Amino acid sequence: MCKSRRRDDSYSSTEWSEAFTLSGSNKPRVTLTAGTTIIPVGGSVTLTCSVQSSDGWKYEWFRRTQTTSEVQIRDQQNRDIRVSQGGIYSCRGRRGNPVYYTDISYEVTIKITISNKVVVKQQPNWPQIFRGETITLTCEVQEGGETTEWEYEWRGPSTPTQWTHNNDVTFRVSESSSGDYMCKSRRRDDSYSSTEWSEAFTLSGSTGQPKAQITSHMRDMPVGGSVTLTCSVNPSSSSEWKYYWYRDENSSEPLTTQDAVFHSNGQISVSQEGLYRCRGGRGNPVYYTEDSQSVRIDQKAAPEPENSSFVTPLIVGLVCGVLLIFLLLLLCRFKQSKGETIIHLILN
Repeated sequence: MCKSRRRDDSYSSTEWSEAFTLSGSNKPRVTLTAGTTIIPVGGSVTLTCSVQSSDGWKYEWFRRTQTTSEVQIRDQQNRDIRVSQGGIYSCRGRRGNPVYYTDISYEVTIKITISNKVVVKQQPNWPQIFRGETITLTCEVQEGGETTEWEYEWRGPSTPTQWTHNNDVTFRVSESSSGDYMCKSRRRDDSYSSTEWSEAFTLSGSTGQPKAQITSHMRDMPVGGSVTLTCSVNPSSSSEWKYYWYRDENSSEPLTTQDAVFHSNGQISVSQEGLYRCRGGRGNPVYYTEDSQSVRIDQKAAPEPENSSFVTPLIVGLVCGVLLIFLLLLLCRFKQSKGETIIHLILN
């Protein structure tokens, strides 16, 4: 309350005023909100700083990163500002003279999306993957990413989500690893800017183990000859298979060039009889198919000589016939010569 009197009359005054009640509040709460925390490529986001239930405030804005200290953003006093740079933002209100400051708001992290694109690639790049095979997924940064050091983040059924310097993940395909995989990348010197997530790469591990198939153009091996065997895997998954050949059911050692002639991959020629089978393998570590069914190759018997009881008389008969004809010719020649001699004597 207050009252007043004239300066030249100290014995007269007003009555006390009505009471004015002053209630001092604690510091007002300041709130920072963002329209979105991810800045699109070439865009910006709006940040809003507000003081609870009061007017007349001007605002101060601050930005920092994990590697730089906090600095005030100059020439920004409005309640709303637009930012196009990633970082950690905060604000506070001020008013009056001398200036009264609110506490600093909670921080808001803003990230920026850069234009580089990333893609997920599979190695080995086979059209069909079987459970149990080992593959590698690689996150590749395109559009000039070769000269920049990057960090990578993965999103998938069973992959880590933290940032890493490695741009690939290697795992053995199982039922739990089937699904969609995506990755994104950021520069190592700027943790508040990153690419968009790549398009989803769908991995589907086929069930079951493929089985090799063996075929042969003949089963009986000619004397001194060979038989060609062909091994194959289901055509829909035949990429990059190498083939291993075995002879006899209990053999675990594959055939070598000493045992067979190897033609194009998946085809050999054998010259020994036996029970043959094959299987396919690919990758590192090697993933094997099931063994094929077994094929028996038999050696043809050598042709038997003809019956000697028939051949010998035939030969003897032929020789005797030739001799008989020769003798008859000699006899005729002899008789002719003798007749010519008698005639010659009579004439004389």
